[in-house]
Parts: sequence; C-alpha cells; structure tokens
Amino acid sequence: MNEDKPSKILKVKPPTDYPPEEGCYLRGNDYSPVAVVVMLNAPYEPMPPDIEMLTKVSVETGAAMAGTLQTENIGIEKIVVNIVANPNIRYLILCGAEVEGHYTGDAIRALTENGVNEKRTIIGSKAKTPYLFNITNVVIERFRKQITLVNILNVMDPETVKKGVWSCYQESPTKFMDYTLYDTGAYPEPAICQKIKLKVPKPQEIEDWEIDDLLKEIEK
Repeated sequence: MNEDKPSKILKVKPPTDYPPEEGCYLRGNDYSPVAVVVMLNAPYEPMPPDIEMLTKVSVETGAAMAGTLQTENIGIEKIVVNIVANPNIRYLILCGAEVEGHYTGDAIRALTENGVNEKRTIIGSKAKTPYLFNITNVVIERFRKQITLVNILNVMDPETVKKGVWSCYQESPTKFMDYTLYDTGAYPEPAICQKIKLKVPKPQEIEDWEIDDLLKEIEK
C-alpha cells in the first residue's frame, strides 16, 4: 500500500439503503475507513462477553461497523456486500479466535489474497465450504480492491483492537503491529449496494453439476 500521506481525504455519503444486509453487527460512523469482523468460535446465544466487548469497543473507537462471523460462506457474503456499499471503508480488521472446523478467518484471508475460481470457491482456503455462490464476481473483485485486510486473527485483547481501529483513521501513516495504516479516503468508484441473491442457503449441498447453471443465474 502506498505510504505517502494523501493530499486530501475524500469522504462520500453512503446510499440510503446502506448497509443492505442485516446481521450480527453494530453500526458506527459511516465515514470511518475501517470495519471490524470478530470470529465467533462459540454459539450465537448467549454471546460470549469477550466477543461482545470486541465489537462494542471497535464501534466506540470509531469503526464504521463491527460484528461477529461464524460461517465461511453466507456470513462472508454479507460482509462483502455491506462493505462495497460504503466506499469509505478501506480496511477490514480480522480478530478473535479462529472458528474451529470452519476456518472462517482463513477463508477471509484467502479471499483477499487470492479471490475465487470459476466455481466461485475461495482459492487457497482451509475452510470446508468456502463457496460464495450468492454474490457476483463484480462484487467480489470490488471488495478485494477496496479493502486492505488487517489480519490479527486470534487476537482477543480489546486494547490491541482499539489501537488498530484508531490507526486506520489517522491522517499520517501510523505503525500498527506489522502494518502501516492511515485514512486513504473513499474508494474512487461509486458504491455497489445490493443484497445477496440467496439462491443457495446451504452451499455444502450443491452438486458440482449444478454450479454452472446456478452461477449464470447469480450473474444476471
């Protein structure tokens, strides 16, 4: 990432229907450059206090949104569409303990690094079902271009997460762990605001021979 200080920090007003997808997240400052996703390696109810604390302090520190994630398919799809609907979000902080069996955090890492193949499978992920069948390639690639992943997976310390959020909205390049962060301003293309096309609620049950026809429907 370019570490030169930007001459002007551009912000844009998100669309009126942002964020398009509901979920287990808190909404904060729409003009913030950072969102936080906390791995949920536990049942949703009752929500573990340490996980709830990470989402809460993220928003209180200035994140645009912060929430939990458990599944490596529809859960990731909802994050992707919500982020591309707000061009101000340029960083995604990944924290919390990896989800046992799902490897959801690894799926996000692989998505940002490698994208998906022609079968809409996340390339290089250890996850069991890393399939993004319900969103288009345009949305996936926009997500990958728009955000920089700040991968602090398995960090559970609220103060560390707060420092990461704070670093993302500084005007000058700021060191945070292995990253150099600052507010780069809004992504220079319009928001893409659309809900997921929920054609596949259980992607693990889709047969290979069904995928091509399904993806043609999603891309319409």
